[in-house]
Amino acid sequence: MLPQLLVYLLEIIKTQYQIIIYLLGVLLGKSLTDLDEDEPVRKPYKKLQVDELPVIETLQRFDYRQLLAEYEQKHGRALKPIQRRTNTKTTIPDDLTCPQCQAPSAYLYANNGGKGQYQCKVCHCRFNHRSRFTKQVIFRCPHCLKTLEKIKERKDYHIYKCKNDECSFYQANLRRMNANERKRFKQEPHAFKVRYIYREFLFDFQPLAPSSPKKPKVDVSRLSVSPHTLGLILTYHVNYGMSSRKTVGIMKDVHGLSISHQTVINYANSVALIIKPFVDRFPYELSGSFCGDETYIRVKGRWHYLFFMFDAVKKVVLSYRVSPNRDTMSAIHAIDDVLQKLPSVPDDLTLVVDGNPIYLLAQHFFTQHGIRFDVRQVIGLTNDDPVSEEFRPLKQIIERFNRTFKGNYRPTHGFGAEEGSVSFVTLFVAYFNFLRPHGALENRVPVVIPELGSLPHMPARWGKLIAMAQDFLQQQAA
Repeated sequence: MLPQLLVYLLEIIKTQYQIIIYLLGVLLGKSLTDLDEDEPVRKPYKKLQVDELPVIETLQRFDYRQLLAEYEQKHGRALKPIQRRTNTKTTIPDDLTCPQCQAPSAYLYANNGGKGQYQCKVCHCRFNHRSRFTKQVIFRCPHCLKTLEKIKERKDYHIYKCKNDECSFYQANLRRMNANERKRFKQEPHAFKVRYIYREFLFDFQPLAPSSPKKPKVDVSRLSVSPHTLGLILTYHVNYGMSSRKTVGIMKDVHGLSISHQTVINYANSVALIIKPFVDRFPYELSGSFCGDETYIRVKGRWHYLFFMFDAVKKVVLSYRVSPNRDTMSAIHAIDDVLQKLPSVPDDLTLVVDGNPIYLLAQHFFTQHGIRFDVRQVIGLTNDDPVSEEFRPLKQIIERFNRTFKGNYRPTHGFGAEEGSVSFVTLFVAYFNFLRPHGALENRVPVVIPELGSLPHMPARWGKLIAMAQDFLQQQAA
């Protein structure tokens, strides 16, 4: 009898709990789950171990016609095709060509008795259907210089592994194991990462390829408000971080102008679309001390990631990507924004970031495209390694910038659409780079434009900045 009574009481408690959740949703406009999500869940990123870059060997290609001409010039006679025996047990497919020089099948030997290996008489290349010359490059282990083997094919990347049992990397990892780990390793070898691994990315993305500026659908000069009023709205909404509704209130109470909060959002979206190409393509004078970090921003009730890249000396924001995921592709886009703003990629370029492995994977992606730079990771809150101790000041600079952004972002309580989040971040970066005095720069703005500095107040500077952005769009379209 007692167990049945307990079950009955538990059912009553569950029913009461569901009623409480429902009433919270009716009275407060959000569920209990939403209340718990007012702050982002700071889950640590996946502890993915990224090994150093492999030795990348670029394969040389030849033209068999040119090689035949050189052979004839050197020996005084032409290189004859192969005369095959009539009783041979091996045949060469007519459509088979040498992968290194493209010589036709008439110049190809069956090199190992029909077991699949061929040799070219023109360039002496040995190959089979899994030949290394079917690839653009060869990846070699940096520890033993053995060719890496492809072990897995994913949607966006291929995984290569060094399978050399004598590799120093593999042997060193085995020696580090204690007795219990060795015993488990024999039973579950897949639970340990002991061999060198490299990921070749297959993203359909060309680095350093600037996108065309988008022509806005709304002509700001034809809005129903004056440039001064538009500058006032942006000053309150962006400079002082007021929400759209508070901006409406101050425009009504102080300036006697009645507008709706949706009008404020529409103005912000229109101006952001005009200013973004100007901000992204401005010829900044950069120092070369770059740092990056991610912070949180809420879009459609869910937490997104905002990737910032920052010039620590000039105090210029170089990248501001909003992404629903904290993944390698987002890091690639953020780094590419920095590289596009450099006249050329210097040999000693270094990016200071946190311990997230996506930045190392992004470094590997750029290396595949011939773009090389160094990544320094500052890990944790204490200087437990020499790299963190040396580059901690740069990491603290980007953290302070994140706090500055959050001070402006927090009153918005998130955004109902991705367009709104991107617009707000774009306007904040324009304000930070061109309009906001910085204490570390003796109260000068990071990017000094004389036309802006000579104006008497902030609304006028916003109006001038918008006009300069419109002129930039017209020049790009011409």
